[in-house]
Amino acid sequence: MGKSKGGRRRQAGAEAVVESVDGGLAELIPDRERVRAWTLVIDGAPQSHVDLDDPAYLSFEYQRRLGHVIDLVAPPGRPVHAVHLGGGALTLARYVAATRPRSTQQVVERDGTLVQLVRRELPLDPNARIRVRSTDAREGLAKVPDGWADLVITDVFSGARTPAHLTSTEFLDDVRRALKPSGVYAANLADGPPLAHLRGQIATAAARFEELALVADPAVLRGKRFGNAVLVASDHPLPVAELTRLAASDPHPARVEHGRTLTDFTGGAAPVTDTAAVASPAPPASVFR
Repeated sequence: MGKSKGGRRRQAGAEAVVESVDGGLAELIPDRERVRAWTLVIDGAPQSHVDLDDPAYLSFEYQRRLGHVIDLVAPPGRPVHAVHLGGGALTLARYVAATRPRSTQQVVERDGTLVQLVRRELPLDPNARIRVRSTDAREGLAKVPDGWADLVITDVFSGARTPAHLTSTEFLDDVRRALKPSGVYAANLADGPPLAHLRGQIATAAARFEELALVADPAVLRGKRFGNAVLVASDHPLPVAELTRLAASDPHPARVEHGRTLTDFTGGAAPVTDTAAVASPAPPASVFR
């Protein structure tokens, strides 16, 4: 299946690794432009990209934007406590470990079979302090001690949709419990026109956090196409100017909305509670073509 001892890969002609996992059919597809880089695809939907030789390299747009958030939480080299809800190929946990050695991280990934596949085919740095729990995201979050995390990142998709129970004010109550007073929450959200899910998620975060920012492709914000948006929240002022500069310098520049403009963007959407929560909308098939 294109693997050899110790997780080392042939530098040319590597083959895809295809296995069934709890969440569907997983494929690890070699990157033809980077020697030991791989893209994780589940049921045809790209999930993560990992470069084993350069774990600080972030290929996917939304992961680059989450990387910017990480960089603004603490300067390079300063260890952090991070919680990742949703693991995928552990891309962002690898990024934190590479850029901030001695960081302590908890990853919650429900798909235990996927975790086994990723650990076997894309081994973690044995010195990285990364603990992976194979359980539901909210159950895993509940085990994080009060005030432990500098950063909580939610990037959970089941069948390309964020599960309903990770979209509510009650969920964010537990996120805030786990965060330090100065901590930052970031979520990868996916939506398309008419952006009802995205507007509701902003309203939900605004009901629980003092400061918000949204990073997204302008076409997504205008409701022109389906895509990802990164929501950032904290009870302390966010470094909006720096985030704006970083997002604008990406290969695919993004816009940062905050303050009154972001409030207006919600269009009066109400916060989402557990009793009313629904999963995020499924992406159109054309997104992955």
